[in-house]
Amino acid sequence: MLIASSQSSKRKKHKRARLVINPRDGQNVTNITAMIAVLSAAGWKTDIALKEYGGQSVELATRAAEEGYDLVLGYGGDGTLNQVLNGAMNVKGCRSVLGVIPGGTANVWATEIGVPHDPLKAVLAVLESEARTIDIGYVEVQGLSLPAVDQHNQDEKLGQKSRKAKKKGAKLKALHHFLLMAGLGLDAAIMEHSSDALKHRFGPLAVGLSVVEELPALHPFPVEIRIGDSRQHGNLVWKGEALQIVIGNTRSYANLVQITPDAYLDDGIIDVCVIKPGNPLTGIEQISSLLFRHKPDHVTTEHFHGSSTVISVPASIELQLDGSPMQLKDYLNKTDRQALRKASNDQEVMVNYRFAALPRAIQIAIPRAYHGGLFSQPPAEEPHPEASQQRNGPDGHIQDHPGENAQRESPERISSLLEQGHRVTVTGVLPQPDDEHRYIIAGTVLKRNGGDSQPVAVQVIDHACILRYTGEQVAPAAFQDLHEGAAIVVVGKKSKRNVILATHVLI
Repeated sequence: MLIASSQSSKRKKHKRARLVINPRDGQNVTNITAMIAVLSAAGWKTDIALKEYGGQSVELATRAAEEGYDLVLGYGGDGTLNQVLNGAMNVKGCRSVLGVIPGGTANVWATEIGVPHDPLKAVLAVLESEARTIDIGYVEVQGLSLPAVDQHNQDEKLGQKSRKAKKKGAKLKALHHFLLMAGLGLDAAIMEHSSDALKHRFGPLAVGLSVVEELPALHPFPVEIRIGDSRQHGNLVWKGEALQIVIGNTRSYANLVQITPDAYLDDGIIDVCVIKPGNPLTGIEQISSLLFRHKPDHVTTEHFHGSSTVISVPASIELQLDGSPMQLKDYLNKTDRQALRKASNDQEVMVNYRFAALPRAIQIAIPRAYHGGLFSQPPAEEPHPEASQQRNGPDGHIQDHPGENAQRESPERISSLLEQGHRVTVTGVLPQPDDEHRYIIAGTVLKRNGGDSQPVAVQVIDHACILRYTGEQVAPAAFQDLHEGAAIVVVGKKSKRNVILATHVLI
């Protein structure tokens, strides 16, 4: 499904979008008017939902999916998108398409799929996207392994109690799904100790500042990795010590390097990378190499993949999902929490994490311009070629005028239109894929009563007249030559949502 073509003037009802916003001390609020204008011009009825407290984005996304919103956009960082994902996954058979407007610290997902970091350009990219059904990652705790207790009997006992708790309807606060990666080790510790205030002030540098604090305390920890659905029945593939474990659904690690380069979003597989300590100096070099955008060498890394894996690490090792720190206690049932509290040393208690790929779990907006390697298969529905063929001539060049018999307006008429029209500075142009005569132009206009500018979205439909300043009439395809910062004049009525329905456009 093409996002932009899911609504046209010929369709009876508007599609509905919910914008879930992490305000970030107001930084992400200033762009809302411009984004809603563009969405409205594209035929979307858009509601906004501002997060007011931690974790509320999950609730807002759940409500949007339950109410049948066609598009749920997370406006924030990867943590906001993760909460939107988990909220949507709370709804069985969710049919909403998820999208991202980057407005956080790292914005790894947006970078991975080519969504611009400018909010308005990001909205245009989302509208010119396809809804792709993708795999997501899943994590749960399958119990604890306690010291001085028969391993098999203890795991079996805890597993039975855990299942009984679930049957009784026990609700856990944990977020179980991830879009990008999960991490065990140093990265989770970094995220835990990078405050929101520090990240808002310094951005990605805040993570680096936390790394400097954490590196001196860097110690390897024991790990067991099994490929399979449970510790009892999984195949032990590796046992040793690690500094860091990355469980990847995608490839890019914190926008730095492709640490799981064989990951795909549509293969039903998750990829695991283990960074081993080597000697003390080598271990620090391996972690430091990530910070300077170098891929760890193959000598001190191990790679595994499967549909599911059980990874056992000490309870003292922290977990992060999509860059957000998680709390172990939120994943434990009452029996396990009590056992952990009674343990004399949490470094001797092993947590059995199960990570799995959930195939074809959710629909997400992927820009049509994306040509990266995260998909092993092409889109199920290819873009409609008719509109682009009609916009372009036989030689592939844009046909920007209708022919020799084109009408030409008089200088007096052009002067009148210039006087009537809104002077728009172009930010971006979005062609409608199912109609060669329809375009949306995002931009700004100067307020008539002052020098301040305000965002607008220009809606160009079939009967709009497009003219050169010299009076020649041209085809709508000429809009494709407009660049950011270009000045145009638009004649038409402006709505309360800052959408101008164009009758005439001078370019």
